Amino acid sequence: MWLHLAVLVGLFCLLRWYRERQVVSHLRDKFVFITGCDSGFGSLLARQLDLRGLRVLAGCLTEQGAEELRSQTSGRLQTVILDVTKTESIAAAAEWVKECVGDRGLWGLVNNAGICTPMAPNQWLTKQDFVKVLEVNLLGVIDVTLNVLPLVRKARGRVVNVSSIMGRVSFNGGGYSISKFGVEAFSDSLRRELCYFGVKVAVIEPGYFITNMTQGGNFLENLQALWNQTSPEVKELYGDNFIADFLKILSLLKPPWPQNLSLVTDCMEHALTACHPHTRYSPGWDAKFLYLPMSYLPSFLVDLVVYWCYPRPAKAL
Repeated sequence: MWLHLAVLVGLFCLLRWYRERQVVSHLRDKFVFITGCDSGFGSLLARQLDLRGLRVLAGCLTEQGAEELRSQTSGRLQTVILDVTKTESIAAAAEWVKECVGDRGLWGLVNNAGICTPMAPNQWLTKQDFVKVLEVNLLGVIDVTLNVLPLVRKARGRVVNVSSIMGRVSFNGGGYSISKFGVEAFSDSLRRELCYFGVKVAVIEPGYFITNMTQGGNFLENLQALWNQTSPEVKELYGDNFIADFLKILSLLKPPWPQNLSLVTDCMEHALTACHPHTRYSPGWDAKFLYLPMSYLPSFLVDLVVYWCYPRPAKAL
């Protein structure tokens, strides 16, 4: 019996390995539009796909970011200035993409642009702090997708949305987790809707890959600014030591092993080039073995973990 089971498991693994490595044909003729290519995942993915021979259309927020990317890639790669919070900028970029792809259509759309701050306890924040994140991470994803979707349908291509494992489990206040929960929902509805037209939708759910969050700098300045805007009542509730404790907890959440951003971009590349892409990708060992399992636990167990990790306000009961 055990021998038969081992054979079945081996055959399943062999079949999965074979399916994983089947690649779509004529990659050099396919166009991929990526948002947020000034730095991070977007820049690395653009360079990675350019090396594979794909025709990359890179949306950058600044001209400096676009010039730097062009200097690191071949002449096939083209850039456009794109602000995903402005509908007119998205419409202009979509028209530019249409002119670039012509009758071929757009094989791939990667909604990568995103921000993580403002991030703080919800009681420190204003409505505008939430809107700032949602405009980029969620509404920007929706707006870009709707504008270029006819081109993706024409090519029967792929839509790849970058979410986060925080779209499954929320640890911090602010708009980041809210926006990523929204990306998950939008991707699910889009996948079911577009399957009738030959378009495949994948979601990337990285673990903790933002290494500069715990190194002071902009994140600490942002957190301090949010603290300064709170009311005297809230400051009394949380106490002056809360920020230092909060940053200490964030530093502990960072995985102890070296972070390799290509773990994320490899998943994006697979979603764009594989004949049988996954519905979801969870790059990072912390995503696979910590945050993803936590998302399936009962809420009271997840709450206990968060209570244990999260710093206590000074006036906590």
